[in-house]
Amino acid sequence: MDQNPCNYLDSVAEIATRAGAAIMDIYQQDFDVQHKGDGSPLTQADLAAHNLIKEALQKLTPELPLLSEESRDISWQERSGWHTYWLVDPLDGTKEFVNRNGEFTVNIALISGNRPVLGVVYAPVYDILYTGCEGVAATRTEKNGPVKKIAVRHYTGSRPTVVASRSHRGEALDHAIKRINETQGEAEILSMGSSFKLCLVAEGKADIYPRLGLTSEWDTAAAHAVVNAAGGRVTNLDGKELQYNKKDLLNPWFVVSDSDYDWLPLINDPRQNDAPQ
Repeated sequence: MDQNPCNYLDSVAEIATRAGAAIMDIYQQDFDVQHKGDGSPLTQADLAAHNLIKEALQKLTPELPLLSEESRDISWQERSGWHTYWLVDPLDGTKEFVNRNGEFTVNIALISGNRPVLGVVYAPVYDILYTGCEGVAATRTEKNGPVKKIAVRHYTGSRPTVVASRSHRGEALDHAIKRINETQGEAEILSMGSSFKLCLVAEGKADIYPRLGLTSEWDTAAAHAVVNAAGGRVTNLDGKELQYNKKDLLNPWFVVSDSDYDWLPLINDPRQNDAPQ
């Protein structure tokens, strides 16, 4: 592979937009919904995007392995030997896809040394593309318009904007928002689906995204790279950056924010002791 992962950005962005076009071909028709073993929905669009991305990345970097939500059954024994690999969610937000609200994305990340060093997030309905790579500014491009650099905004201590999941809201998050309201002033809540939520922090439209619920590594990796490139951070509730290619592919609960303000005293609640580690 190329020693500078940022040299893959244009190619990966093009792959993501092609996958998005394949998804839109199905989105605009009647489609069948199956269910995975965990009960989550699966459509022809997930599989079409997965196959397109897998084939394109194998041509781009035949030496690198790939882990996708749709090929999650690769054993830990095999994965434990990986240092650099592609981590893909071909259609993040299948519930949003099924509900036809447009808030779903194509996520492609390059992981190296357990960290996301490159990430591309594409929202096909809105034709919005986010990119991030270590050492290069994060960007947002909309409808073939100009490429715009994006950066997190630095919270100054009053009335924060908080991103919350549209499809996954729980008691722990409600407790966290209540504590934020009590200490920082009434927060503005933005409800959104898929990895859009991390990208809203990356582009400075929100101050914090606390995810106090289950996600998998492929849900976060691409947008995590965008957040990092935009000057933000994605950490667990101990303040440590999320790691990838763990034996258990579930993420711990996490917080997305700028790199200066410490939200964790407000997010951590000793009453909530069931968070995954």
